[in-house]
Amino acid sequence: MTIQTTRLSDPAVRAFVTAVNAHDREAFLALLAPGATMADDGSDRDLDEWIDREIFSSHGHLEVDNESGGGRRLLARYSNDTWGEMRTRWSFTVDDDGRISRFETGQA
Repeated sequence: MTIQTTRLSDPAVRAFVTAVNAHDREAFLALLAPGATMADDGSDRDLDEWIDREIFSSHGHLEVDNESGGGRRLLARYSNDTWGEMRTRWSFTVDDDGRISRFETGQA
């Protein structure tokens, strides 16, 4: 059962999923804290290069199946033009000002 994006608990995570699904790079980047970092399958990646390749140039899309940790951990079906659809986990670190300082993803 998919959770509607508008029903996600954490405002920063909700905005992240919304920006990914709208392919809105500007809104996505505005959510990130200065110096934000990310990891994919346990390895730190270059954030700008990764989001371009895995989200924006390949039409990434998130369908959230489950949330935990106050809305900062997701289980989701992620799809893009490169890899098709896969089950993924996402976790987010959100700063006091409501911006995402780190996110981690990988196959679930």
